[in-house]
Amino acid sequence: MKPDTATLDSRTAWVVAWAALAILTLCYGAPLISVVALKPMAADLDAPRSGPAAAGALTYLGAAFGGIVAGWLAGRLGIRRIVLFGAAMMAAGLVVSASGGLFLLYAGHGVLMGLFGTSCMFSPLITYVSRWFERRRGAAVALISSGQSVAGAVWPPLLQYGIDEVGWRWTMVLFAALVVVAVAGLTIGFLQAPPDATRASGTTGGSPRSTASLGLSPNLVMILLMVAVFCCCVPMAVPMQHIVAFCSDLGFASQYSAAMLSVLLGSAFLARQFWGWLADRIGGIQTLLWSSLAQATALVGFLLTRDQAALFTISAAFGFGLSGLLPAYVIAVREYYSIEEANWRIPTVLFAGLLGMAAGGWGAGLLYDYFGDYMSAFSVGMVFNILNLGVLFFLVLRQRGPRRFVLTPG
Repeated sequence: MKPDTATLDSRTAWVVAWAALAILTLCYGAPLISVVALKPMAADLDAPRSGPAAAGALTYLGAAFGGIVAGWLAGRLGIRRIVLFGAAMMAAGLVVSASGGLFLLYAGHGVLMGLFGTSCMFSPLITYVSRWFERRRGAAVALISSGQSVAGAVWPPLLQYGIDEVGWRWTMVLFAALVVVAVAGLTIGFLQAPPDATRASGTTGGSPRSTASLGLSPNLVMILLMVAVFCCCVPMAVPMQHIVAFCSDLGFASQYSAAMLSVLLGSAFLARQFWGWLADRIGGIQTLLWSSLAQATALVGFLLTRDQAALFTISAAFGFGLSGLLPAYVIAVREYYSIEEANWRIPTVLFAGLLGMAAGGWGAGLLYDYFGDYMSAFSVGMVFNILNLGVLFFLVLRQRGPRRFVLTPG
């Protein structure tokens, strides 16, 4: 691709977006190994379920802290260097995780895969791709945010096959080799410097796309978004990290249990395009409210049924609801802040979301170990979802209020 083809909303922009989606699909497959293999890992390591469940939580925790620095560095060193480094660290993390007990599992997931690996992927890539779009930003951000959903739809049955055939340790090693080779090829082949938004669109530089106001200071808006994303990601993580073990406890075959996760995240991928379309029309904050309401409604279903067919439907509905949340937070930040601020505000907001994912996944394991089932985890998740709805409803009311102010520094 030549530099003169780099324009906003162009065919080149969509090629970049699809390449970023492919990279995220590969990288989000890595932590899914510990999700699919949760029960055999616990048995092999002679640990309660909260033991291997903590590996996924540590990945999110490491990515939360590393994402802020990685986003800042990506704006200065370029996206290629950051993504290539992250891919190497993710592969190293898988190898280390497969080589020993719980300590090496935590070091591999938390430090290598999380702090130095995943942190270089989601926040930097989503900010990078948002710079390629103006009119279709919501659709593009929704597309690449689907990396985790596509990974969840594609990888669990394949990972389950690998775990059944060669064990979870060798599955991690083989997946590490795939990540290094495939991500390097996609990064070198397709990721180039984004177009200059001012020159491409003819607008004045440094201004947010929308001047609509919430009547609040920029930092307070960001804090409220961080509280909201934490509260929505806690319940989001419970089915995403424990649905395979949950279904296995209900007596479902291992392949059906893995397929349940695929249905959940596959539905999220398909629905995310709808939420991106909606965000381009009604804005990020209102999209967040509707998406959170859909997630909460589906979460009730996990509390009410144990039927296999019904749980497939509920999983699809839950995927539909959660799919609009993370991309809409990015859209909301881009609506209220310049691209210079977005380089660090987006990963800072997503930092709180990753903390919520870590707390939800690990906390669900702890609650299972204490109560012996997942009902308490789903119930606690519902409480956090209700808190999220309260924050978002407040922001929507401010948006619709009679006073309209432009955000000022402070």
